[in-house]
Order: sequence, then structure tokens, then C-alpha cells
Amino acid sequence: MSDPGSTDTGGAAAKVVGIVLVSHSRAVAESVAELARGLAGGGADVPVAPAGGTEDGGLGTSAELISGAARAVDRGAGVAVLTDLGSAVLTVKALLAEGDELPDGARLVDAPFVEGAVAAVVTASAGADLDAVEAAAVEAYSYRKV
Repeated sequence: MSDPGSTDTGGAAAKVVGIVLVSHSRAVAESVAELARGLAGGGADVPVAPAGGTEDGGLGTSAELISGAARAVDRGAGVAVLTDLGSAVLTVKALLAEGDELPDGARLVDAPFVEGAVAAVVTASAGADLDAVEAAAVEAYSYRKV
């Protein structure tokens, strides 16, 4: 798998919102990142990084993996962090409270994990700012399946 935080911008870093997907499972985070990029079409230009599981590949969350992923996708327009379950939220909140563990402009986004990730990547690929990316991801709560 290629570096999830890399984009080809011809040597110049484009100011685009980065997306971090935090799951208790590495496989889930990587799969949701792949799905979101694939469904976004132009989402290949959006830096998306999965931060799933623990450093040793187990289930759980890792502050180090999350902060590394956030730094990897930071392009100066903010970083939207989406999480799957409760302790992932707590880990991200702790990192935000520490103040220097996540890039300036990193934001925890309260959105459904899969649908929110797709909406965030699609919106970021259109060049939207962090507020618009967050709004699109949050709006995914209203997606009806019946």
C-alpha cells in the first residue's frame, strides 16, 4: 500500500484539508480510507491517513499513530479527524488538549465513520475548507437507507 498521507503536487504542497481515520482496527481504518478515496474519484489528491489499532498490530488506539497520521496529512488547511468508537474519541480529545501533539487546525469531527469519511474526502477533494469538510461529514448522520 502506498503512503496514505502522500499526494503528488508537483513538488509544491497544496493547501488541502487532510483526513485522519481513527479505528480500533488497522484493517478497518485502511479499508475505510481506501473506500473513501475510491468513491471520491478525485479523492486521490486528498491526503488521507488511516490510524488504526496499536503499534504492534493489535486492537485499540494509539496516540502515536494518530499524531503521526495527522502530521502526515497536514497541508496547512486543517486536519479532520474521524473516529469509530468511544476510546478513539477520548484519545483524540486528549491529544487535542495537550496542544502540541496534533497540527494546528486539527479537529475532531463528530460524524459516522464510513459515510462521514466518504463525505469528508469528497468535499476536501473539491477544495473546500475545514468547516465545509466537517459540515459534509456531520451531514452524513442524516443519510437514510430506507
